[in-house]
Amino acid sequence: MTIEQSVSVIIPTFNRAERLPRALLSVLEQSRPADEVIVVDDGSSDQTRELLKAEFPAIKLIVQSNQGVSAARNRGVEASSGSWLAFLDSDDEWLPEKLEVQMQAAAANPQFSLIHSDEIWIRRGVRVNQMKKHRKSGGDIFLDCLPRCVISPSAVVLRRELFDAVGQFDESLPACEDYDLWLRICHQHGVLYIDKPLLKKYGGHEDQLSARHWGMDRFRVKALDQLLSQVSLEADKEQEARAILLEKCRVLMAGAHKRNNVNLLDYCEAMMQKHVG
Repeated sequence: MTIEQSVSVIIPTFNRAERLPRALLSVLEQSRPADEVIVVDDGSSDQTRELLKAEFPAIKLIVQSNQGVSAARNRGVEASSGSWLAFLDSDDEWLPEKLEVQMQAAAANPQFSLIHSDEIWIRRGVRVNQMKKHRKSGGDIFLDCLPRCVISPSAVVLRRELFDAVGQFDESLPACEDYDLWLRICHQHGVLYIDKPLLKKYGGHEDQLSARHWGMDRFRVKALDQLLSQVSLEADKEQEARAILLEKCRVLMAGAHKRNNVNLLDYCEAMMQKHVG
C-alpha cells in the first residue's frame, strides 16, 4: 500500500471492555486491512487495558486520563501516521468491506477528501429503519448538516491534510463534536457518499452521550455560533445557519423554562441577541 493510501484507524473508548472486542474484530477482519489501529483509552476503570494487552497485543494502545471523546480522538490522530484517518466508535462495528470500498472510491474520486457511507441501525438489539431526516447524501451537504449530524464518525474516512487544515475535534464540546467538525468541513468542501451500508451503528445503551446530556442542541448552538463568528460563509449558507441557530435556541428555551434551567435560558437569550437581525 502506498503512503498516499495508508489508513490509520482511531478508536476512542471509555469503560466499554464488553463491547470493544466487537469493534476491534470488525477492523482486523477487513478485506482491505488497515495500516494502523490505535485505541485511545480515555481513563477507563474497567478491564479495557487488560483486555487489549491479553487479546489484542498488536494494537497500539494509548492511555490518558478521562478528557472526553474529542480529546481521545485528537490524541489518536496525533499518534498516527496514515495519510487517511478512519474513526470508529467503540460500540459500533464495521462491515468487512468498509475500507476496501471506501479506499477504492478515494482512488477513483481524488477530488474528495471525506468519504462516508450509509449504515445499519441497531437499537437495543433490534434493527430499525432510519427516519427520512437522517438520510445520508453526498456533494455540497452543508445545509443538510445544519439541523443535525448527518455524518457518523464511524462511517468516515478523511484525508489527514483536510483534518489538519480545518482543525481538530473541539475538546470544549462534551457532545456534538462531530457535528461541529462536519460544519467546518462541509461549508467549503463537498463529500463523497457511498450509498450502501458499511457499518452497524448500535444505540440505546445508557453510556451514550445522547443519553447523558439533556438538550444536545445547546452544543450545536455553540458550534453554530463559533462557525458564524469565525468563518465567512456564502450569503445563503450564513442566512440558513443563523436561522437554525435561532430556532434551536427557541426550542431549548422552552425546555429550560420547564426545568427552571436559568443558566441555559441566559445562554440562549444571549445567543439570540447576538444573532438576531
